[in-house]
Parts: sequence; C-alpha cells; structure tokens
Amino acid sequence: MKKLTACLSAVAASVAMMAPAAPAFAQQKFMTIGTGGVTGVYYAAGGAICRLVNKDRAKHGIRCSVESTGGSVFNVNTIKAGELDMGFTQSDVQFNATKGVGQFKDSGAVGDLRAVFAVHPEPFTVVARKEANITKFEDFKGKRFNVGNPGSGTRSSMEELLGAMGWKMGDFSLASELKADEHGPALCDGKIDGFFYAVGHPSANIQDPTTSCGAKLVSLTGPAVDKLVADKPYYAKVTVPGGLYPNNPQPTNTYGVMATVVASSKTPADTVYAVVKAVFDNFDEFKKLHPALANLSAENMVKDGLSAPLHEGAARFYKEKGWIK
Repeated sequence: MKKLTACLSAVAASVAMMAPAAPAFAQQKFMTIGTGGVTGVYYAAGGAICRLVNKDRAKHGIRCSVESTGGSVFNVNTIKAGELDMGFTQSDVQFNATKGVGQFKDSGAVGDLRAVFAVHPEPFTVVARKEANITKFEDFKGKRFNVGNPGSGTRSSMEELLGAMGWKMGDFSLASELKADEHGPALCDGKIDGFFYAVGHPSANIQDPTTSCGAKLVSLTGPAVDKLVADKPYYAKVTVPGGLYPNNPQPTNTYGVMATVVASSKTPADTVYAVVKAVFDNFDEFKKLHPALANLSAENMVKDGLSAPLHEGAARFYKEKGWIK
C-alpha cells in the first residue's frame, strides 16, 4: 500500500510540474490543408507548405498538418462545411464552385470560397497498359478505363471531356472509379487498360507504372479538346516533355488546368496571411521541396487560375509586397 501511495504521489507531483505549461499549448492554433491521394503532387505540395509554416510556429502559434482526401471537389465541399481550413483544387473546379455550375449546379455557388494562390500546372495525363496497343484516346472505346474517384477534380474533368466527345461512361467496357494511388498498381496488374489523371509533373504516380510495367503516355488532342480549350478560360494546351518518364521518349501533347489553393472567407485572415508569408518568404526553399514546384513564379501564382475572390489574409500580404493594388 505504501508503494502504491508513493507511486500516486510521484504521478501527482509530475502532473503538478507539467501544469504551468498547459496555457502555452492552449494558445496554439491548428490548421489542416486538404490535398489528394498520397502519391499525388497535392499531398507533397501540401506537406511542403506545412513544413514552412511549422518552421516559424514559435512566432505565429500555428501548427499546420495535411490530410489526404478525395481531391478537388471533396476539398471545396469540406472547406464549405468548415471541416478543412484550406485545400487544393483544380482551377476548373474553383471556377465551377464560384459560379455554381458543373458539379456545383445542384448545390449552388460556394459564396464563401476564397482563392489563396495558384501552384503548378496540371496536364491531363492519359496512361495506357503497354499490351493494350493504345495510340490515341479514342482507342479506349470498349476498354477498361479508370475515370477517377467521385469527388475528385480528375473525375469532373473526365466527365467534361467525355461530354465534349459525345461519349458516355458506357462506352468503356469498365469505367472503374479507383483513387489516384490505386490506378497505377491496377494498370500493372492488368485490371485496367488505362487511366486519366490531372497531375503536376514529374509525379510518382506516373513514374511507378512507366517504370514497373512499361506503361505508355497517350496524347490527348483533337476537335473536342480544341473546343474545350477555346471555350473554357481555365484550360490551356500543355506538352509533357519526352524522356521525363522511363519508356516514354516522345513528348505527349495534352491540355490541363492549374492547381490552386483555396480557403473559406471564415478561415481567419491571420492564419491565411501566415501560410502565404511562409511560402513566399521561403520561396526558393519551397520550389526545391518537389520537382513539380521547381519552375513556379510568384507573379503567376497570385493571378493564374484564380476565379474566386482573393482571401483577405492573402490580399494583405500581396499588397504589402506590391504584387497587387
């Protein structure tokens, strides 16, 4: 009994010693950035942002963490619901959410959505199983194709492309809905013949199947693509350089969007300001944290692909820098 009493006394003393530290922890603010699949660039870029934010948390008291999510549409809806502070979304999804069109037609415009900055370009990348003998996208008719998981920007862009081509999901023998970190292994295992993915390059998600099973990148061109690029302000034609991935020496012509970071108007201005400051005050370091970030320019990041109003915290920093009026 004496031993138990002594142990309890020691525990009580330890708790008493720890007690004064509690107020410091109470002052710490936590924020979460929604990203995408763990093998995609969103997750890596989100980690890069949080790394820079957390480096100075002694000054601003903010601890940043990333969450792997279903992607662009999921992030916008979860920010709207107040469950994420910030998130990545494709520029077309940001546009649709702001205007209340496309996948937001039924639920309406997300009036609280605010732009923070753009990040890297995201070409729509089509990858085929080597044995499928695919030379153009039209060859996938009647094949097993991964169209992307519901809630992802990739899926909504896929649906828009199919609509422009006059195709339906039923034109594939199988329209699978695998997440981004599942489609590479499925391709190499022979479960699907190809997939469509919006991603910054280089991406581990494309590197893995091109290395493991000789997967081939397929150009995405033609009248439907030309019309989409002409009609939609958030699309642009892009070329993935030849030799970027194993077994793919030729350049791949396609089109794509921008990756953007968004928040809610309810996300505190000081929090967004701290995130933006962490990125741009350490810009050279930020660009080195992932190859897809290597060619970013601050000038483009504060205007490209941004259709939602700028967040108050971001605007404050950009005005201080003289980047916007």
